[in-house]
Amino acid sequence: MSVASKPVIDAPGTSRLKTLAPGLALAVGVTVLAYVVRGVTGMTLVSPLVLGVFFGMAAHALFKVPAMAKPGLKFASRPILRFAIILLGLQVTFGQVAEVGAAGFAIVAATLFITFFATRWIGAAIGVDRQLSELIAAGTAVCGASAIVATNTVTRGSDEDVAYAMACVTLFGSIAMFGYPFLMPLLHLDPHAYGLWTGASVHEVAQVVAAAFQGGQEAGEVGTIAKLTRVMLLAPLVLGLAWSMRSRDAASGASAPVPWFVFAFIGVIGLNSLGILPPETKAIAAPVT
Repeated sequence: MSVASKPVIDAPGTSRLKTLAPGLALAVGVTVLAYVVRGVTGMTLVSPLVLGVFFGMAAHALFKVPAMAKPGLKFASRPILRFAIILLGLQVTFGQVAEVGAAGFAIVAATLFITFFATRWIGAAIGVDRQLSELIAAGTAVCGASAIVATNTVTRGSDEDVAYAMACVTLFGSIAMFGYPFLMPLLHLDPHAYGLWTGASVHEVAQVVAAAFQGGQEAGEVGTIAKLTRVMLLAPLVLGLAWSMRSRDAASGASAPVPWFVFAFIGVIGLNSLGILPPETKAIAAPVT
């Protein structure tokens, strides 16, 4: 007489992991491909995030994404990406921001917010969708691809909007990176002024470093600090957009998301400012952001 075997019941955590595993594996594969291509081709000034988005779009266009992969991909594009934005706080300290000085901070902040609102206004004037305009504005004004990802948590643009915004900031950031060093002597800028200008206006952190140090050691250091100041200002920008979105949606009865991860981003900056984190921790986190 045979005894019927009892069904195996997975623990809730195990079942959740099995659901997410296919999509997470696909996301990890695309990420590894982005890093490999970046290393092999020497495109160190292009963010792996940008390459990953383009490779993901290419894979989506060429192959049908299986339904079993969608939960994991959704998890990777939301909680995991937000965690990466939080880790971006390990790149900057309040002490570094203080080094740029009150006048330098005012210049950086004014440039950031004028750039953001001017870009958004121009986008509206020429008929570009609000979501795409805001993503391009954030990527241009703050820190490229990372700012686009963070801003999209409240802007809620499509994947195509995100990819297009990343393409724009990568293209124009690369043009600025190669063009700024030639403008330094033409505009008669001293190293400090050139570094501040570069840090306040070029898109990605790597692009700022490459362009600023062409003007010398002082220009490179000033440019890097100015750029990190822009990274810190990502927090008030996203919170301001969230508040604006909630006010607009409240009038229509809709609900707007609250970017709670931004508070964690600020907290990580504060923790990093205390100087208690080992350099190894920041070195490991840097490639993720």
